[in-house]
Amino acid sequence: MPYINIEDLTDKDKALMEVNQLKTEIKLERWLTSKCCEEIKAYIQAAEEEDVLFKGIAEDKNPFKEKGGCVIS
Repeated sequence: MPYINIEDLTDKDKALMEVNQLKTEIKLERWLTSKCCEEIKAYIQAAEEEDVLFKGIAEDKNPFKEKGGCVIS
């Protein structure tokens, strides 16, 4: 997709781009926020067992664990 510099466009071109964007947006299906939140919450709770953010990474499978301690003498 080519790069378009908005400053180089005429007012008519800018208005046409805005109308086209609004035509695209009006076709989108709208959902209630409360319904979306319920679905997201159910999805998160369903995947909670496998989610490392909830249960953490096992020490033997953690690639970022420290291999040795730091000793200052």
